[in-house]
Amino acid sequence: MVRFVPSAITPPSVLFNIYLRYSIAALDKFCFNFLVPLFGCYIFFVFSREVMQMKMHRLAFFLFALIGISCSGVPTPDNTTDSSGNKVIKIGFAMDTLKEERWQRDKDAFEAHCKKLNVECHITVANNKADKQANDVDNLLTQGIDVLVIAPSNATQAASMVEKAKMQGVPVISYDRLINSDKIDLYISHQVPVIGRRMAEYALAKVPKGTYVMVYGASTDNNAVIMKKEQLDVLSSAISSGDVKIAAEQFINDWDPSLALNFAENALTRNNDRIDAFIVSNDGMAGGVVSALKNRGIAGKVIVTGQDAQLDALQRIAEGTQAMTVYKAIIPLANSAVEAAVKLAKKEPLDTKPFRNDVIGVDVPSILLEVVSVERGNLVDTVIKDGYASFDDVFKNVAENNRPARP
Repeated sequence: MVRFVPSAITPPSVLFNIYLRYSIAALDKFCFNFLVPLFGCYIFFVFSREVMQMKMHRLAFFLFALIGISCSGVPTPDNTTDSSGNKVIKIGFAMDTLKEERWQRDKDAFEAHCKKLNVECHITVANNKADKQANDVDNLLTQGIDVLVIAPSNATQAASMVEKAKMQGVPVISYDRLINSDKIDLYISHQVPVIGRRMAEYALAKVPKGTYVMVYGASTDNNAVIMKKEQLDVLSSAISSGDVKIAAEQFINDWDPSLALNFAENALTRNNDRIDAFIVSNDGMAGGVVSALKNRGIAGKVIVTGQDAQLDALQRIAEGTQAMTVYKAIIPLANSAVEAAVKLAKKEPLDTKPFRNDVIGVDVPSILLEVVSVERGNLVDTVIKDGYASFDDVFKNVAENNRPARP
């Protein structure tokens, strides 16, 4: 909960509003009937001259009325019940961004499954700002959530958000991206190490000898760090033998496609366009890289990888300007996260496996979903067959005579 420190110059009206806000939020919480009225007395008697000048009988009436309300069992959001009288579980989901198509899919799927399970859901979006996400988490905690789910903007800064939640007895799920904390109750994601390896394995199979450029995600995102490690592990032998040369590599702030475009253009300029493969860690940045290649008339002649199976990436694969992506089914991920949150709220055990967080050197409980490599040859049998994207949308920019058979 946000900590408020009053001062001698704090206006009485502000103190009164804060007092009421925390009084209501604290209904049915530990020691409410004692601590909240006591805090009210502290505010009014110590910091408010106006209240000090109130007639004592008016003040006493107010305090007794407040205590009476606190004991009366007035319904609050924390006590929301369903038609059967059971307490409705409240989940807070602190998201980092909705810029990429995949994150909008996460949000929609998460909300839909909460509705299906009759779970109350509160979602915030930090717009790639770690400080805003910290405030979002504070606000969610004041709303009396039962479980906190975080898709962290900054894996290290998010650890303090976990601490706050745990101090209030709220379980925490690290969603998709791994938070650098040993106190999370669950890390749920896809097989991030596998994703990194799939990209590098694909590039190495297509270009066993050549010049590569590595385009990593945000350095503040553990997924980007994990994928970098796995990609370089796959390429290590080829690099040692001299078959593969890494001409340039860089983490891209916020996974920003425009920054990836600029980095790709600089790498192409420095190497006279003689680049054989761009191992790019997501589809958004892959779009920026493909734009740089198009500007030089070599799109489709250079291997470009990605992940997320965004529609525009699937279209580029169909057209031949992006070589592959890694498909991560979003609905199963969101559904599993909601179901795990419900179990945590009910204090039920989860079926997890340990996952090593190399940054902090500890194992954390995890649920990791499988991923699928997608290239032009299996578009129909993967994302289209699953209903993730339609045939017409994927092959929108491809002439009829160049399309595969419609399923």
